[in-house]
Amino acid sequence: MSENCNHDCSNCSQNCSSRTEEQDLSAKLNEVSHVKKVIAVVSGKGGVGKSLITSMLAIQMQRKGYQTGVLDADITGPSIPKIFGVETPAYGNEYGMIPNVSDAGTKVVSINMMLDDPEQPVLWRGPILAGIVKQFWSEVVWDDVDYMFVDMPPGTGDVPLTVFQSLPIDGIIIVTSPQELVSMIVAKAVNMANMMNIPILGLVENYSYLACPDCGKKIEVFGKSHLHEVAEKYNLPILGRMPIDPTFAELCDAGNLEAVSGNPLEEATAVLEEMI
Repeated sequence: MSENCNHDCSNCSQNCSSRTEEQDLSAKLNEVSHVKKVIAVVSGKGGVGKSLITSMLAIQMQRKGYQTGVLDADITGPSIPKIFGVETPAYGNEYGMIPNVSDAGTKVVSINMMLDDPEQPVLWRGPILAGIVKQFWSEVVWDDVDYMFVDMPPGTGDVPLTVFQSLPIDGIIIVTSPQELVSMIVAKAVNMANMMNIPILGLVENYSYLACPDCGKKIEVFGKSHLHEVAEKYNLPILGRMPIDPTFAELCDAGNLEAVSGNPLEEATAVLEEMI
């Protein structure tokens, strides 16, 4: 407590032991926007394919007739614009910034839309990164969106914390991989979600297997999956197992993932549909 404290917490930003009011850290949605459900796609580590899963979920829900949006919260490693083939620089009007729109109609906002050179690194500290994410929510003209998917950065740092505190997250989907250390990775994400009182919708395992092109046999390239044990340990449903498929990489590199056929995440999209 400061020696100059007047015990009026309403005008004080200090987080001291005398504070009796609970701080409201939520960010206000843009006044001309309406978002029904916000789903964060998370993982305890990088490299498990969160951006692919985020994009696939948005694509599949858009195909089902819902309006979808993707908020790319991975500020230092943005890949969503490339996956959706949207490279138009950001612009705005009197109401705020206008998101890019993919060929199939998904709205996308990412830091790459604001950089002169998308290959330049974003060398900002945590609080600035977190502030940008809040701006993506509050200062973007999203209009009407049924499902907003937030592509989260890995780990449990400033940006994930800001998203959980500032955005009205309706649920998270945890992305895993088959390696032995998956239990520890999931544990971090589960524990953070529980601490923040965010519902966990379930698990999606990426890189689950490679289907032999000749016989169709499923080859577990990264070893035996521990998904079922982890799901049972944390009492979480399994929402899908994504195979290793070169087609996914080719379509992402071409900015044309929306041309993907089939829906390997049927369980996940079914759970999402039940939310509205």
